[in-house]
Amino acid sequence: MKLITWNINSVRLRLAQLQKLIEQTQADVICLQEIKAENKVFPTDELKALGFEHQAVRGMKAYNGVAILSRQPFKMIESINFAGRDDARHIAVELKGGVELHNFYVPAGGDIPDPAVNEKFAHKLQFLNELTTWSQAGKGRSRIMVGDLNIAPLPDDVWSHKQLLDVVSHTPIETDGLNKVLEVGAWCDALRQLTPAPEKLYSWWSYRSPDWEKSDRGRRLDHIWLAEHMSRQLQDGGVLKDARGWQQPSDHAPVWVDLSL
Repeated sequence: MKLITWNINSVRLRLAQLQKLIEQTQADVICLQEIKAENKVFPTDELKALGFEHQAVRGMKAYNGVAILSRQPFKMIESINFAGRDDARHIAVELKGGVELHNFYVPAGGDIPDPAVNEKFAHKLQFLNELTTWSQAGKGRSRIMVGDLNIAPLPDDVWSHKQLLDVVSHTPIETDGLNKVLEVGAWCDALRQLTPAPEKLYSWWSYRSPDWEKSDRGRRLDHIWLAEHMSRQLQDGGVLKDARGWQQPSDHAPVWVDLSL
């Protein structure tokens, strides 16, 4: 099974790019974040025509939103509200064989890494705390967790560990928090199993950098985690960096794995 996760940054605006991704990768399952569309305007029929008959969508007007697309049937499990908000940041299905697939869009957190003065950062930390509880509660189950987690947890997940220590997405309180989510849930970080540190690995490059590829000031914000006992089923994976250079791109590149499910 080829599984892709991608913060598409508007599914309707980038439907052509999604079609290109499907044609190039022949993915079996695609998880999207930041779809920025209510369910009633999600391109359901267009995606069915591309082979994705089975869709779980949790949309929201203009903001957030997550979706799971599959060529094979699945069973809807749940969509959890974290931090007391109904803001379309989680959706989960059960794949064939009883494997749970959870798709997350963690809050970005704004620009100031101080919860006392930045409500967005306080929201992110609360979300992270509740995600830790959720992670621990499901330990031992056959689970896959994917999404834009908006945190680059390792020093080699950013272009400069030292320069980004006080920048939201790589501050110690965030990286420690996400590493705790990983630890208490007994997860395998799939991309880092395939590409161990200290090799640099990024999935996001800012729109603010006009020459993003040459400067390569990236961060690894997009993740695929497997229940620890499923790690032996991991065959291959990586970041589709070329997609960041497509016409009218998302600032995130798709992340993928091949699994022997």
